[in-house]
Order: sequence, then structure tokens, then C-alpha cells
Amino acid sequence: MSQTATILVVEDEEAQLEVLRYNLAKERFNVIAADDGEEALLVAREEMPDAIVLDWMLPSLSGIEVCRRLKASDETSAIPVLMLTARGEESDRIRGLETGADDYIVKPYSVGELIARIRTRLRVTRPSTTGETLTFEDIAVDTEQHRVTRAGKPLKLGPTEFRLLTVFMERPKRVWSRDSLLDRVWGRDSEVDLRTVDVHVGRLRKILNAGNATDLIRTVRGAGYSLDADA
Repeated sequence: MSQTATILVVEDEEAQLEVLRYNLAKERFNVIAADDGEEALLVAREEMPDAIVLDWMLPSLSGIEVCRRLKASDETSAIPVLMLTARGEESDRIRGLETGADDYIVKPYSVGELIARIRTRLRVTRPSTTGETLTFEDIAVDTEQHRVTRAGKPLKLGPTEFRLLTVFMERPKRVWSRDSLLDRVWGRDSEVDLRTVDVHVGRLRKILNAGNATDLIRTVRGAGYSLDADA
């Protein structure tokens, strides 16, 4: 099974929210919700979802302003935002896209189409959630079958090392802080110590580098780790 993607749904209409929650959960997405703009910004920063379904008309802060702030922040700018709105005029679509929305869906809409559009965005930002095979240099990770090879040779990784490698493979050359890796691999509510991250990175390194293979995991002093051919 591929990893589960977390979708933040921002919708103040309870009936609409429940429809989205039910259908996304049925497709095995992990669903979190917010019913106003201020809460949406808070939840997005705390949970770092894989995609955000964002209603235009919200109390306290409009969806357009929420989108603008998300895209203006280095922390959340890469999260795909799919805007939901009853506004179908071309000028409104343009305004939404210019604010940074990655997609724009007019109500009433097909839930099936929305889910298809979410999956399209995730193929780019989190390919492991759609069962894609990830490759970097001579490493290949089959996220559906949980198989890893290097230079064509199978490697045996434990569950934690597999998740860790998958995170690195999704964003090669990105420097991941220990906190970010802790959230992504163990979960935000985990009580795992930061030093545990170092231990598992060390284990992963040992497996990948067996047979004097090139070390592709770069330690960035004071920052964290990166999967990088220039390691």
C-alpha cells in the first residue's frame, strides 16, 4: 500500500464538509478540517497537510486571503491549494489563480472530479501517496510493493527506514530538519526523541552504502539532512 495523504478541507457549511470528509475518507485519504480562515492557517502550519481543499467564502478570513498567506509563507507555499467556489466568472477564476491557487473548482462540482484533481497534484508533490515508483540516481523505491533497490540490487529496510527514505526520495536535495523528519516519519504526536532521527538516518545510510556505494545522504550542520548526489 502507498502512504496515506493528509487533506485539509476548509469549509464552513457542515453538510458540504461531511460530504467531502466521507468521500475523501472512502478513498483512504486522512482528512482534517477547519471551518474558518484563521483556523485554516493555524491547522495548515501545525499539520502540514499534503493538499488543501479551500472554500472561497469563509467567515473571519476569505479563502482568497487564506490562499495568499499560505503561498506567501516559505513553510506552506508548496502545499497544493484547490479552491472551491460558487463564483464561475472568468475574472474570479483569474483572481483565484493569480493569488496562488493550484486549481479552481466551481460549485456544484463532481466529488469524483475533485478527487481526481487532488491525485493529479499529489503525483507531483507526494508521489508516494499515489503508488508511484520513486527514483534518484541508482536508487528506486516502489511505494506500492515496499521494495527498494540500489543499482538493481534489492535492499532490506525496516519500516521506519523505508518511510525515511521515501521522504528523502520525494524531495531530493531538499534539506530536512530533524523536526520535519520527525513529523513526517513518526507523526506530530509522537514522543520520539530528536536523537532517534539521527539513529535511523545512520541505519539507513549503512544499508544504502553497503558495498562501498556512494553516500547520497548529506548531513547539513545545524540544519538536518538531504538526499543529494553531491553529498
